[in-house]
Amino acid sequence: MYENLALDTAFQEAEAKVSQATREFARSLVEGTRAHISEIDACIEEASRDWKLTRMATVDRNIARIAVYEMKFAEPALTPNIAINEAVELSKKYGSDESARFINGILGAMVK
Repeated sequence: MYENLALDTAFQEAEAKVSQATREFARSLVEGTRAHISEIDACIEEASRDWKLTRMATVDRNIARIAVYEMKFAEPALTPNIAINEAVELSKKYGSDESARFINGILGAMVK
C-alpha cells in the first residue's frame, strides 16, 4: 500500500529522530483513517455542505480525515476540542493561509 511506503520513507528520512512509539502512533493513524475512510468522508461531506470533498485542498482534506478518525474511531477517542486544536495547528503549518479557518469550521460543524 502507498501509505505504508510513504510512512516508511518518512521514517527513513527522519532516521533515529523518530521513536518507535511515534512510528507506531503514526502508523495507527494512517491505518485507522484508511479503514474508516468511507464513514469519515461522509461525515466531512455532511459538515461541509458548500464544499465537495474532491474540491478541498489535499492537505486540508487529509488533516480533517485524521481529526475525524481521532474523534470518532480511535481507541481511545480524542475529545473534539483536542482533535480540532491539533488539526488547526497542523493546517497552520502545512496548509494555506485559509486552511486553519476552513478546518476549524468543518470540524466545529461536525461537533455541533
